[in-house]
Amino acid sequence: MKRVVITGTGALTPIGNNTNDFWESLITGKSGSSLITKFDTEKFKTKFACELKNFDPIDFIPKSEARKYDLFTQYALIAVDEAIRNSDIDFDKLNKNRIGVIWGSGNGGINTFQQQITEFAKGDGTPRFNPYFIPKMIVDIASGVISIKYGLRGINFTTVSACATSNTSIIDAFNYIRWGKADMIITGGSEAPINESSIGGFNASRALSTNNKNPKSASKPFDMERDGFVMGEGAGAIILEELEYAKKRGATIIAEIVGGGMAADAYHLTGTHPDGEGAFLGMKSAMEDANISPENIDYLNAHATSTPLGDISELKAIERVFGKKNQLNISATKSMTGHLLGAAGAIEAIACISAIQKDTIPPTINSKNIEPYFNDMFDLTLQSAKEKTINFAMSNTFGFGGHIATTIFKKYSE
Repeated sequence: MKRVVITGTGALTPIGNNTNDFWESLITGKSGSSLITKFDTEKFKTKFACELKNFDPIDFIPKSEARKYDLFTQYALIAVDEAIRNSDIDFDKLNKNRIGVIWGSGNGGINTFQQQITEFAKGDGTPRFNPYFIPKMIVDIASGVISIKYGLRGINFTTVSACATSNTSIIDAFNYIRWGKADMIITGGSEAPINESSIGGFNASRALSTNNKNPKSASKPFDMERDGFVMGEGAGAIILEELEYAKKRGATIIAEIVGGGMAADAYHLTGTHPDGEGAFLGMKSAMEDANISPENIDYLNAHATSTPLGDISELKAIERVFGKKNQLNISATKSMTGHLLGAAGAIEAIACISAIQKDTIPPTINSKNIEPYFNDMFDLTLQSAKEKTINFAMSNTFGFGGHIATTIFKKYSE
């Protein structure tokens, strides 16, 4: 099959509104968590999240256009614009019939849905809905809007696999290109879930941290005192191209994608398998796809949301795949960004790609009292970034419903 390379990325995150700022914040261990400003949290159990900072969509998108889109679509457009600029693409010189968009979002236009239903409930029962209500809300609209903006007529759809969504999108894009069905695909994911319904809903399922006194240190993966994840928002975009196609157009190749594995826990609505069965199968499948062994992986960006059960199950799966005392470095960047749900895989893929480029592993911050059984088993890259030659990096994502998606990226060489 054809080789697939990465030529550009775009990031919009709680710790940086572009790829460079995002990376600098990662390696310096910056937390994006703070008190929520988007709504009144007085009656909510959780009062903090990882919101975007110093950001206004109108700085990037004309107001007349922005009003047609939910925030998750606006975030997508902004991240994609950066990725295209970084990849130095001139679509007018390319066959747009062979360029696609495979985008992901777990919740789609949940802000729009909440706003419209709230307004209807406050009214007299007369249906006065915004004419953009449905296209703003539906989860597939971001991929459609991206293709419309750039005139891309190739493969176009949206994946939904909860918090595994972005990795699923990336794997799908990878497969379609190496199967020869497309020359280039814009992929990634976006999420805008910080509102009353999301925070309230995840509180009800007891998934969120309630450490309101110390929001910056609330996300502490693998730590004995972890009490749930911290909600995040934003987007990550990645340009994937067939190798010879990228070389022909003179693109700068920054990394290669070599493997993708998907599986299912088949266990519980919201909880991971206690022994990480799906995670084990996903990682194993990704390595088989890449035709490499566990010893080849230099860095693993763990799903590690900071939930009591989820972190343990992932570490059990990692132990089963890699064994004990492996030279593998692991880190949990959600300790800084929070959990971007359907967009998590996209920004964590960018973290892996940047780590490969810079030969530097971003840290796991906040975590100090590691689960005793795993304390001396793995290098969790605690508190500080670490320089290390990285040839292969793996990224894990797991979603409600038992969805598993793992990707593997490689340092590019001829």
